[in-house]
Amino acid sequence: MLPEIFAWSSSTKSGAEARWTPQNFGLMFVFFSKDILGPLTGNVKLPTLGRCAALALGAAILGRMARPSKPGSPTAPPAQGAAVRDVTVRDVAARAGVSAGSVSRALNGVGGVSPGVQARVRQAAEDLGYDRAGLRSAGVPARMSDIAAHAGVSVGSVSRALKSLGGVSAATRQRVLQAAGELGYDLGKLRAAPITRLGVLVHRGDNALSSNLFYAPVLHGAEQACRSRKLAMVYSTAGSGESLNTLVVDQQLDGLLCVGYFEDELLGALRAAGKPLVLVDHFAGELPSVNSDNFGGAYAATTHLLQQGRQRVAFIGGQREHFSIAERRRGYLQALADAGRPHVPALDVRRDPPEQEEGARTAMLNLLALVEPPDAVFAFNDSTAIVALRTCQQAGLRVPQDIALVGFDDIDPAASLHPALSTVRVPKEALGARGVELLLELPDAPAATHIVVPSELIVRASSAGHTGPTRRRVGALRP
Repeated sequence: MLPEIFAWSSSTKSGAEARWTPQNFGLMFVFFSKDILGPLTGNVKLPTLGRCAALALGAAILGRMARPSKPGSPTAPPAQGAAVRDVTVRDVAARAGVSAGSVSRALNGVGGVSPGVQARVRQAAEDLGYDRAGLRSAGVPARMSDIAAHAGVSVGSVSRALKSLGGVSAATRQRVLQAAGELGYDLGKLRAAPITRLGVLVHRGDNALSSNLFYAPVLHGAEQACRSRKLAMVYSTAGSGESLNTLVVDQQLDGLLCVGYFEDELLGALRAAGKPLVLVDHFAGELPSVNSDNFGGAYAATTHLLQQGRQRVAFIGGQREHFSIAERRRGYLQALADAGRPHVPALDVRRDPPEQEEGARTAMLNLLALVEPPDAVFAFNDSTAIVALRTCQQAGLRVPQDIALVGFDDIDPAASLHPALSTVRVPKEALGARGVELLLELPDAPAATHIVVPSELIVRASSAGHTGPTRRRVGALRP
């Protein structure tokens, strides 16, 4: 009987179906008792109670052997008859005491881990019998099956999680997104579903739509475009530190139209949601966008003031992190340079504080306090220009005789001021509508599509003293 037992043990090591179970240990103990202990005790057969005790002892031995050798190590193989689970990246990670991402990088040889970690991971993989045949070669794009193995879920769960579909928990979705990021999976190659429900997002800092006279018409243009195409539009705000993926899933959004400035952290979170995305009044490299001709409009406004004979043209800006504000300042500087005028830093100011409209009053007072104050001001938007105009009037200056002013955007109050404000007209509703159109065109649009909507200089009494406005299209002006 002993040779049969040893043969069973050998077959187990070679990968056969036999398993070290309490019954097998008990049986071995019985056979050893009969064949070895028997002769020593006068070949007396063990009673039934002795066999039960042997089974119990076998179970105790197995339990002791099944305990992990150290915290985090995988448990012993399952009992006979149980489903056998393949060793995963997470098993290797637990055995080696490192993250799943470190295991993937170590086994793929793509760098980012120390030699010590790499050796520990390879040893753990060998100890567990991890099948490395399915590993990707360095430089090979990740597949959904790779993400599934990395996250320890099914390929179907990966697909649903990446496409923000139902049927997966929030925890699973987060695990899949993390695995996709660690493996460098390109979310852009997901087959886009038809857009029927569009989310329009505005940064929470710009959420006072009742007082923000620029973004309200932009949203109205987007709404009209959605209605004409029978799309549902959901308006929401977003801020730093929020779970934007949860927002996308809860609102069942198929695409995102992001209006205004979004910091890089928020843009990264929005991209991770894996939905088609278009920026309006913002620019971020490879992301598709729709903007007004900020540079050309500012160039035209500054050139207009110089052509009116103004000698010291100041610029009042805002937060220069905003793409549109930075472009308007660039247009101002280029117009000065092309006219042979020097850039005077004291005339190039920002609202104080830059994010508040009332900061324009402080900026204007500082300009008027200069030994050589400006005789013209170009403000980056109309709200700033309006505050600056009133500040000048309160200081006893005549507009435009003593000082001329030009704004940007052409919001509704600009024409009703006294004197009426010269400005650069931005087709705000067209921005929103064109953003929706581009979002629907994305599957067929070239990568990194950037659309520039022409702006238009509107000359009114604040800079020229004319009885009626003069229009000058500036959409073709580019650097």
